[in-house]
Amino acid sequence: MAITAQDVKALREMTGVGMMDCKKALAASDGDMDKAVEWLREKGLAASAKKAGRIAAEGMAYAGVIGNVGVVVEVNAETDFVGKNEKFVDFVKGVAATVAACAPADLDALMECKYNGTDLTVTQQQQEMVLVIGENIKVRRFARFADGVSVPYIHAGGKIGVLVNLEVTGGIDVIEIGKDMAMQIAALNPRFLDKSQVTQEVLDEEKKILLAQMDNDPKMASKPDQVKEKIVVGKLNKFYAENCLLQQTFVKDNEVTVEQYMNAAAKKLGGTVALKDAVRFEKGEGIEKKQENFAEEIAKLAQ
Repeated sequence: MAITAQDVKALREMTGVGMMDCKKALAASDGDMDKAVEWLREKGLAASAKKAGRIAAEGMAYAGVIGNVGVVVEVNAETDFVGKNEKFVDFVKGVAATVAACAPADLDALMECKYNGTDLTVTQQQQEMVLVIGENIKVRRFARFADGVSVPYIHAGGKIGVLVNLEVTGGIDVIEIGKDMAMQIAALNPRFLDKSQVTQEVLDEEKKILLAQMDNDPKMASKPDQVKEKIVVGKLNKFYAENCLLQQTFVKDNEVTVEQYMNAAAKKLGGTVALKDAVRFEKGEGIEKKQENFAEEIAKLAQ
């Protein structure tokens, strides 16, 4: 059967696969469109196994409210270019919708859920995306808040995704408050949400470091221990202000803390608000990226 350019174009539009691969698929399937799609899927699954070992540290972090459920996810790809691909972005949003609808207990459970709007599992849809995109793609992590009021924020087109979860009374609109807090989290990446979350182990380690610094300072080493202890207490307040969201100086008004801003803004609206939780995902965070020599890569392609 003769294969026309129109056939190749139609298959490409159906699958998102390159023209040459579509032509090969049609040739191997005697022009049968359904068999060609199956052929590409088979090849794609084989390719995904080869690609699975390649480092995926790009992609995007996405946060959104779907129904009344707040969701933040990170999905990785190999290149920043793919992170901007419309099909990839749609896949990420579909993963978020699946998290909202399926309420999975963990990542393994999510991968076995039916991907939003399809009969495929998330694992199978991920494999489909490897076929379409041509890179290793991996759903990495998610968080989900079903209660309270969730406010999402996405920074730099998906470099950072933040989801703030608030407890609200008085029926007030806290979207602006939540957004301001989410932007603070995106910018400063606090270790803790509130000083009450700082463990005794962390405090003991910080005290140990501060006392050691004073012992190594000729001006401080000779001071009595009780004086040193008072100085340490003062410095711990600075530690809270640097590492705990609610105790941080609010970036949009350095006269108040985030907690003071939150309470005052809610009171002005006629209600109250409390921070229940917040999650910050930065794409590729903690993933060791492979260092590529771009000139060498181009040289290899030219051979």
